[in-house]
Amino acid sequence: MTPVRGVRGAVRADENNREAVHSATRKLIEAMMEANSLKPDDIISAFFTATPDLNADFPAYAARDLGWKHVPLLCAQEIDVPGAMTRVIRILFHVRKETPVDRIKHVYLGDTRMLRPDLAEGE
Repeated sequence: MTPVRGVRGAVRADENNREAVHSATRKLIEAMMEANSLKPDDIISAFFTATPDLNADFPAYAARDLGWKHVPLLCAQEIDVPGAMTRVIRILFHVRKETPVDRIKHVYLGDTRMLRPDLAEGE
């Protein structure tokens, strides 16, 4: 049986409009997939969150636009913590992957690296 792993990532949208939300989400999805050598069939499900200031559209629609027709997707709003980073989209993939947990590459793009410097890689 193939183990289930979690893959995390975050990105900031440039602004609160449909294209900015989709563009940032696509960029993050593609980076997470590439960093972990994933294909859509490896994805069991994906959980997307956005900070309260991003409400122009659902980040999960970006995955649908990439052809993810059979992957269960769910969106939610992050807790509105005073002083927290704004315009952040976060993703948690549940994947079928043999990679050991400590070798999973979590992707934090741009200044979201400061959210999890212990996990952030490259970019």
